[in-house]
Amino acid sequence: MAIEQHGDARIEGVSIRSLPKVSLHDHLDGALRPQTILELADEIDLDLPTDDAEDLADWFEEQSDSGSLVEYLKTFDLTTAVMQSADGLRRVAREFVEDLAADGVIYGEVRWAPEQHLAGGLTLEDAVEAVQEGLEEGEDAVSGTGRDIRVGQLIAAMRHTDRSLEIAELAVAFRGRGAVGFDIAGPEDGFPPSNHRPAFDYLASQFFPVTVHAGEAAGLASIRSALIDGRALRLGHGVRIAEDLEVVQQKGDEVLVTFGDLARWVRDREIPLELSPSSNMQTGAVAKWGTTLEDHPFDLLYQLGFAVTVNVDNRTMSRTSLTRELSLLAETFDYRLEDLEAFQLNAAAGAFLSVEEREELIELIGEGFGG
Repeated sequence: MAIEQHGDARIEGVSIRSLPKVSLHDHLDGALRPQTILELADEIDLDLPTDDAEDLADWFEEQSDSGSLVEYLKTFDLTTAVMQSADGLRRVAREFVEDLAADGVIYGEVRWAPEQHLAGGLTLEDAVEAVQEGLEEGEDAVSGTGRDIRVGQLIAAMRHTDRSLEIAELAVAFRGRGAVGFDIAGPEDGFPPSNHRPAFDYLASQFFPVTVHAGEAAGLASIRSALIDGRALRLGHGVRIAEDLEVVQQKGDEVLVTFGDLARWVRDREIPLELSPSSNMQTGAVAKWGTTLEDHPFDLLYQLGFAVTVNVDNRTMSRTSLTRELSLLAETFDYRLEDLEAFQLNAAAGAFLSVEEREELIELIGEGFGG
């Protein structure tokens, strides 16, 4: 079965699923179809919690809803286990693209860590090539249906290991062959971007784009390090930038807020925040503000002019899609079509593409939203 699409959601009479979308924060090992996991696991005799796809989807959702990023990340032990061969990586990558296109995505960036896929004997280069082959197969399959989608790789290093410089060099080596940017992922708290300064120095010397997971499990210091040590052009989640805001007065819909220096820098420089509402709730990233989506600072950040984008993070773990995330936000904060368009335009502007390609993407979004 494919990931649930929330496909009947509508806004102002328009199907949200049909609208053109841009996906910036979407993990390959967090976007497997449950049926695919069952079939790949059977090939390698891997024990699973269940042999039913629907029950497996339930299991991922329940296990991920822990309120802890560390516990949330443990579910990836299962998905990465079935992604240790070239065939497995190709299939998952191909289906990743097909599922994005089915959800109305016209441009996406897929992040994944090649160092986690070597247990079956692949080299780092083998792994990246297999994923690229799968992505291209997916793009071709979508093209055959009369639609267009493009997906670029964000090559990630694990922040709790010591291979970041090697992975940075790998990412640059595949520039022009599928890789569009670099990321660090994994447990955030206790593993600041500053630990990987040599890798970030190298990437900067090569003018290679960087996004950094920050402001999710760790706070403002993590975001500061991402910007200063990582030279991040985008913040992976970044939701806890709201900790640098102080609401000093609120009258009805009017809110008076004072900015800390970090928050003002992120807002004024229009550094995109790769927000993932459902995931942020599951991992406890927004626990300071509450336990419901209404408590998420997404709307505050949007109203204050931050470059907010909407993402899924991990479709399998959150049992979600971009359509569903947008629908939930629209229902919670009473957004209109123009708001959903603004989120896509923010994402298009922050995509790791050339100016010309970003302008083309922005034009496609305008046309799709009826502009």
